[in-house]
Amino acid sequence: MDPNPKNFPILSYVMTRIPSIKRPNHPESDIEQQRMSPRPAFNPEPYFELTERMPHLTDPQVLAAMRSAVADVSQTRSLLKTLGERPDHESVDMAKARLAEIESMMSNQLDEIALSDKVDPEEEKKKKAIEREKQMHKALISLDQMHESYDKMLSDAEKRLEKLYETAKNSRKSIPVVDEGSSVQGSAVDDFKEEVVAILTDALSNGAQRIDLSERRLPFLPEAFGKLHTLVYLNLASNQLEAIPDSVAGLENLEELNVSANILGSLPDSIGCLLKLKILDVSSNKLSSLPDSICQCRSLVEFDAGFNKLTYLPTKIGYELVNLKKLAIPLNKVRNFPTSIGEMKSLQFLDAHFNELRGLPKSIGKLSNLEVLNLSSNFSDLTELPDAIGDLTNLKELDVSNNQLQELPMTFGRLDKLQKLNVDQNPLVIPPKAVVAEGIGAVKVYMAQRWFDLLVEEEEKSRREAEAMAKASWLTRSTSWLAGAVFGAAGTASLYFGAGESEDPYLEEER
Repeated sequence: MDPNPKNFPILSYVMTRIPSIKRPNHPESDIEQQRMSPRPAFNPEPYFELTERMPHLTDPQVLAAMRSAVADVSQTRSLLKTLGERPDHESVDMAKARLAEIESMMSNQLDEIALSDKVDPEEEKKKKAIEREKQMHKALISLDQMHESYDKMLSDAEKRLEKLYETAKNSRKSIPVVDEGSSVQGSAVDDFKEEVVAILTDALSNGAQRIDLSERRLPFLPEAFGKLHTLVYLNLASNQLEAIPDSVAGLENLEELNVSANILGSLPDSIGCLLKLKILDVSSNKLSSLPDSICQCRSLVEFDAGFNKLTYLPTKIGYELVNLKKLAIPLNKVRNFPTSIGEMKSLQFLDAHFNELRGLPKSIGKLSNLEVLNLSSNFSDLTELPDAIGDLTNLKELDVSNNQLQELPMTFGRLDKLQKLNVDQNPLVIPPKAVVAEGIGAVKVYMAQRWFDLLVEEEEKSRREAEAMAKASWLTRSTSWLAGAVFGAAGTASLYFGAGESEDPYLEEER
């Protein structure tokens, strides 16, 4: 929830020096989460290195000015800590859908009430319950929006602090600002225009199917590219693209698109029009989310969105991308898989290492064709695996290293085809380290035996419970029989001694 020192170094430095905020115990901690999550492969620069590069940060006056400049961040942070962490994307989507359903239903009910003069008490109760549910969904959506605004606030605050620092630095020493390479950049843009015009002209006249513009330092892609209807392959990797034009929808025959290693902040909704797209690589960009329309690319077989800033996947992605065989989302900040991921029945390869996964949905067990699963380096976030892991009967490779797993699921022994297993850097108790050291075969045998012992124990428990119930039933029947026998004997005795219909008038006579 606090600013990540890797993404917001100045803001993080300033906020750790506000009295109400404690400095993190380790400079490598990702303090955007309430739980500290070390990221060894991406060590943010220690604070002393930051102050070496920006010495004026230690100036008390500069620091005081910066504290005032981020007061709104500090206040919002405190409020969000009280309200709780950000809800997952799937929950928000479900809340929005249910809210729309409730509002539609209430609108219809209002129309019915307007036509009726009667007031039904039961209907009023239902109406109040629905209104409470409506407010609950609104609160969840509002909390998500607050977190979204907070993320933008962090970015804006970092920019404010950068300007403050530059002002402080320039007030102490006048430094001439040189627009380095401006003429070179202008020349590059002119060269780019000429090159692209030539490529477009040639492609349109010859009906080109493949275009490779990788590593050209392209600053943008012209809208006219959408007219290349014959294009099957387009490689725009390793450029300086900040956006993809909506006209990409015109590439109706495109089967492979590579826009990796650019500076894309988002993908256009029109990408959903690429119905023949089979391979999509958007890795190494600045994507914080994927458009829901990407679910319409139902022909996708391989999708790589690694090394971005994704915090979630579209809720319905699994229901639509049923032909996907390879999904790679490493080096992101994904916290949860959507439940729909279990519907990707064709999926064979799933890589989600270096994320912030807090667990897996039970539906993960429905991925019957999955062969490779990499969940390594989710660190303190991933503490357990569901029993549904045992249903991945075709799984050959599993990497869950660098997490906080204390035990493997009981069903682990059912992974008959598993050939590679990495559980390093976990506080494993089950199976013991000695068993792990013997290799994957020993682990599978140990877990299978544990599963068998559990089944035997459960069966024995069920048998004892059945015997206890049978004994209780027998005792109940015996007691009933005994009571009946006693009652019968009492009746016989009464008859024997003259009770019943033979009343002695002498005994009934008042004396």
